Amino acid sequence: MFKKWGLSAAALLLGAVMILPGCASKQEPKEALKAAATKAATMTSYEMKSKFVINNLTIDEASAGESDAMTTQVLSMLKNAEISVDSVYQADPMQTEATLVLNLKGDMAMSFTVPMVITTEKMFIKIPSIPFFPIPETLVGKFVEFDLKELAEQGGTEFTPGQLDAAKAQKLSNEVMDTLLAEYDEAKYFKNIEVKDANLPEGVEAKQVVQFQVSNDNVKEAITIFVNNALPKIIDILGKEEYKEMLQIEAEDLAAAKKEIESGEARAELDKSLADLGKYLTVNQFHFNTAINKDEFPVYQDLLMDIKMTDPDAGTNVGLSVTGSNQYSRINEKPEFKIGIPQGDDVVSLEELEEQFGGMGAY
Repeated sequence: MFKKWGLSAAALLLGAVMILPGCASKQEPKEALKAAATKAATMTSYEMKSKFVINNLTIDEASAGESDAMTTQVLSMLKNAEISVDSVYQADPMQTEATLVLNLKGDMAMSFTVPMVITTEKMFIKIPSIPFFPIPETLVGKFVEFDLKELAEQGGTEFTPGQLDAAKAQKLSNEVMDTLLAEYDEAKYFKNIEVKDANLPEGVEAKQVVQFQVSNDNVKEAITIFVNNALPKIIDILGKEEYKEMLQIEAEDLAAAKKEIESGEARAELDKSLADLGKYLTVNQFHFNTAINKDEFPVYQDLLMDIKMTDPDAGTNVGLSVTGSNQYSRINEKPEFKIGIPQGDDVVSLEELEEQFGGMGAY
């Protein structure tokens, strides 16, 4: 494990703050973010445009070894790779549609689009035409229908509509964010930035922009706070009876995780890892901005992460720089679904899909 607690905790921390909500009234940053959690719970519908770009991904020659050519090819494809998702959401009745677009660059550049629709009991995924991957022409452009209840039963679990309870998911998110925010010092990690300096895209009108930032100077402290202070409390939240149906997590598993995190051995190992963290992790830049409009809704969020991970023993050096953003619009307005719920000849069952792919093996 790559310095077990150090980098794992870093990944958890950086991932957690990616879902921080925003708030609108010109308040102190932490208070603005806390208030936003309550406001976000009133979102019953919205449209969202998300984008994630790998600006840079490098692995040094020592780590590539004999597979240098393959590594170079993979890196060429992933560098500047873009994933975008345009989605429309409605809480009641629950319906979500999203169109995912993946663009890979380099010598083997390719692009494909995957529309999908989710309701309380069904999920539909449109079969794309993927270069170099043989998909029967009779399937391309069709939606594969997945019965969520049947899938759960096949996996040995029980499916209930409560697992897709968006309102409860928002409530859970609010509790987690409140707990997380409470543990971090405002002066060190949060600040308001001027709207004119936030590089907001055209059409986004904001009253306030709040930034959460982790630097190389405070990353050790940030990880320690997350693991020792916030994570045990977050586990307690996940274990609440009201979230049991939605999360499908066994109480025994959560209890075991919390016990391990709070054990003296784990904390000693964390301290040991963090003592040498500078040898393994360099945070060149990490911040997450939330723009808030006059109606106190988060209308735009963007992430910038530029880090370097090193394992001296293995001779591994990995550089990673990514940007991401979410842009919300038409909040609480009547949703305009472009795909709708697939039906008729546009739909194939999972069994039909398996049959046609099975038939390909006969040739």
